[in-house]
Amino acid sequence: MKLARIDLLGGEAAQLIWSDGETARFHAMWLRDNALDAATRSPGNGQRLVTILDIPRDPRIERAWLTPEGDLGVAFRPEQKEVVFPSDWLKARIYDLQERRHAGWTSADIELWDTGLQQSVPVGSYANVSTDRRALGSWLGAVHRYGFAVMTDVPRESGQLCKVTELFGYVRETNYGRWFEVRAEVNPNNLAYTNLGLQAHTDNPYRDPVPTMQILACLENSVDGGDSMVVDGFQVARRLRDENARAFDLLSRHCARFEYAGSAGVRLRAKKPIIELSPDGEMIAIRFNNRSAAPVVDVPYDDMPDFYAAYRRFAEIVEDPSMEVTFKLRPGELFIVDNTRVLHARKAFSGSGKRWLQGCYPDRDGLLSTLAAIEEEELREAAE
Repeated sequence: MKLARIDLLGGEAAQLIWSDGETARFHAMWLRDNALDAATRSPGNGQRLVTILDIPRDPRIERAWLTPEGDLGVAFRPEQKEVVFPSDWLKARIYDLQERRHAGWTSADIELWDTGLQQSVPVGSYANVSTDRRALGSWLGAVHRYGFAVMTDVPRESGQLCKVTELFGYVRETNYGRWFEVRAEVNPNNLAYTNLGLQAHTDNPYRDPVPTMQILACLENSVDGGDSMVVDGFQVARRLRDENARAFDLLSRHCARFEYAGSAGVRLRAKKPIIELSPDGEMIAIRFNNRSAAPVVDVPYDDMPDFYAAYRRFAEIVEDPSMEVTFKLRPGELFIVDNTRVLHARKAFSGSGKRWLQGCYPDRDGLLSTLAAIEEEELREAAE
């Protein structure tokens, strides 16, 4: 989108008007700090080559102009420095907002959902995703947008889920190992290793930082039941806020506690809110796991009854059938969830037959990095 006009607001700022009519102001200091020239940022990796102390305390815009391409040119003083900013780059970084961008909601590139997604579960084939960058980008994009996705036609080999992870990132090794087995055991150290149903939950809330993604891959499944279920935790929180703003506030303002005491001296503890918000109000994480919940000790006495009422209502919404999407994994299938957003669960299953899954914990930064790289590749190809 090209710029249509530039108005200088003294030397302190510039007001930009795009051809679609959108208007935004940018301070001289912000523009100078974010200059894209080779003396300010490395052309190779984009990292800054200067610190804030290398920039004049009070930079001013001496003049500004429209380039033939519709971009912004700026000359700064006292440095006598000239920089060009692509119009689309500036449009994607507008901060001139009258209200907080998020105000308790979520970023614009994700989509909240409920059981209405049942008929359009995001699915990718391993054969395509592992050989075609566009197919990989499409699958990763779905994971980012919806917080989960299914993959079919995965080789039924022990540890194959790690190879899936390596398509976009890295496995985080924990006390459970590089990957872990999920099947019924006689004396398990975790309820996941029984044939009982599991309430929808996020994994490992007792870690800090929490694993941001989880993959569960099916190698065998001949039992009756054992369907997988996912719930959009952000949608749960949104519904809670719509019903009761104070309940939302209590679960986001006060911390819960989580703990795990495993074998070999493992003692894990974390203190985080059930609904985590960024300072500007964007919803960034959900932590909900009844099995790992520790006593709540960070809520004032007078707020504790309402906190528990909010906690109960959150759990009721989680278990509302209208919030869930279910599917039964077949051998050679897996699903991935954003563990900071999407809760996953398992229905109970019979003692006959076999059910063998493997799980591992990738990290979301690898997924987002690969997705961004693929999107840049596609933009370059489209421009050629």
